[in-house]
Amino acid sequence: MTGPTPSSGNVFADLGFDDEEASLLAVKSRLLSALASYTAEFDTQSEAAAALGVSQPRVSEITNGRLSKFTADLLIKLCHRAGVEVRVDTGRPAAA
Repeated sequence: MTGPTPSSGNVFADLGFDDEEASLLAVKSRLLSALASYTAEFDTQSEAAAALGVSQPRVSEITNGRLSKFTADLLIKLCHRAGVEVRVDTGRPAAA
């Protein structure tokens, strides 16, 4: 019997996505999570939708974590509307 498999630090890579897709999904996931926290501050999804300038079904997609429904650029725009600061850190991974 083997023990647990160590994480790569990116759950999407661990699930078998290629490096490029795993990186994109990780970024989108963090943005979507920030938006979900923002929308949770409202009493209704309709109120959150009005604040973000989107429809209520779009807020439902945010709340339910539907990554495939959003592009990274749209998530960044919505974060801006929500007053969520988006920072990008770049660099090369450490040598293994």
